[in-house]
Amino acid sequence: MKKAPVGIGIIGTGFARTTQIPGFRDCMGAKVVAIASRHRERADAVAKEFGIEHVADDWQELVARDDVDLVSIVTPPATHMEITLAALEQRKAVLCEKPMALNAEQSARMTEKAQAAGVLALIDHELRFLNSRRTMRGMLQTGAIGNVRHCNYVFRSDYRALADRAWDWWSDEKMGGGTLGAIGSHVIDSFRWMLDTEITKTLGMLSTHIAQRNDKSSGEQRAVTTDDEAKLLFRFADGQLTQGATGSASLSVVESGKYENRLEIYGTKGALMVEETGELWRSPTGSGVWRPVQVDQDHMAAGMRESSWSRGFTAFAVAICDALRGGRKSVKDAATFEDGHRVQVVLDAIRASNDSGCWVTVR
Repeated sequence: MKKAPVGIGIIGTGFARTTQIPGFRDCMGAKVVAIASRHRERADAVAKEFGIEHVADDWQELVARDDVDLVSIVTPPATHMEITLAALEQRKAVLCEKPMALNAEQSARMTEKAQAAGVLALIDHELRFLNSRRTMRGMLQTGAIGNVRHCNYVFRSDYRALADRAWDWWSDEKMGGGTLGAIGSHVIDSFRWMLDTEITKTLGMLSTHIAQRNDKSSGEQRAVTTDDEAKLLFRFADGQLTQGATGSASLSVVESGKYENRLEIYGTKGALMVEETGELWRSPTGSGVWRPVQVDQDHMAAGMRESSWSRGFTAFAVAICDALRGGRKSVKDAATFEDGHRVQVVLDAIRASNDSGCWVTVR
């Protein structure tokens, strides 16, 4: 049992600033003690904004600090493996952003190292901690809609729809940017967790609609090497909830209109649907209507912007800190490194499918 506050070191200043730092500040018995970024001026600004005492010149310095119990890696995917392996070498607990790595070879190394270190090591799939999604999963397990036939995921945003948005790491395949990794990883994790089964085959079509963006430094046009739209098909292994089940996903960060982050599951006795707002709906077979399912509203930490990611991380942060204070090496319902690796295997299969134009078996 840890008596002193859990010390958290955060690497990164983007999602960390808008979500993770407010989430951890909402936890009793926890303190963000240090922050690091490759852009020192950004780390200084965030530290000043949130009263974080220590600004590390680089991530190695942060990982080595004695007062850091948890290293939260909120950086581009290309950096995840190196930072994770170093943190695990120091026997620090790790929270790694998704996607876990650039490929399954890297995620396998990270998983093996985490198992050997014997510490808390998790992937930030915070949507698992939303009340609506937990309720949906419970209803599936109790047979509310019978055996699952089909799942559908829709993500629609115009986050990157403006062609004059500057080129950044998100535009760079070598850094791990793109819609498939950022959003597709959540889709795959949601399907695996909800259905308690694995994806066996996949077909993917990845598109880049804005092929060039201006470089921030030079002002010159620079090629975009990542996808801004992903159309995906899946087949699932038979299990307790699935018999010949299929899935689909339509993901875009260049689509105008209403923002959507919606998961639909269709079964032999009806359907369930959860929306970005946290609303959960049920449609019994033959009813022709969606009926609301009562779900308690999720708490959201102060300073966060309204979103499902914010509400999910608020609850996830509490669970992480409770586990660390209690000396536990797991968090109920959280995505483990093994989960992250299985997601990465599917991501690799989707990219192979896009290259070949054919269905790919997930190994």
